[in-house]
Amino acid sequence: MNLRKQAGFSLLELIMVISISMIVAGITAISWVPLMEQQHVTSAYNSTLTTLRRARDQAAGDMEQYQVTFSTPGTITVDKMTGAGPVLVLQTVLPTDVTFHVEPGIPTSQVTPPTTPDGFGTGGLAFDFDQPPSGTGGSSVVYFNPDGTATDINGNLNNGVVYLARVGDLYSSRAITVWGSTGRIRGFRLYQNAGGSIWRQQ
Repeated sequence: MNLRKQAGFSLLELIMVISISMIVAGITAISWVPLMEQQHVTSAYNSTLTTLRRARDQAAGDMEQYQVTFSTPGTITVDKMTGAGPVLVLQTVLPTDVTFHVEPGIPTSQVTPPTTPDGFGTGGLAFDFDQPPSGTGGSSVVYFNPDGTATDINGNLNNGVVYLARVGDLYSSRAITVWGSTGRIRGFRLYQNAGGSIWRQQ
């Protein structure tokens, strides 16, 4: 009898241990998913911001014009504009669950708070460069020049904004603006506010 008691765990005890382990693993997995999704959005935002800043800085450093082109679902292409034509310098691809698009519910006014980021566009297009008065908006291309300015294909100052988010997740929305006269690049995050949403600079 003493030998039988010291032989090990009973089948019931093993089942209980396995069940508890599976419950703990399930809870861990459920809490991990939102963290991973948030990390993907942060990574996409940082990659977009870094790519734009790198293009601006290299334009000044190389004394050449650099073209940045955005395309859906999540690609940024940077070309150096040389006498022989564009030369590919860098291509950035966002995580697959984050895309350049506008989530319904973001602010749409340029003047009445809460406004669009830096008052650019009406929050209707994922890429909204070439803002008035220089253009009509809606462009997906911006050129950085050696003098620090950002222009469109015609050499006009190019203000604009690009949006990214996870589909169906309003408060994953991020935005990045470019000021044509200075080439200044600013990042924004959408937050819940009383009665709606508001962009805050990061």
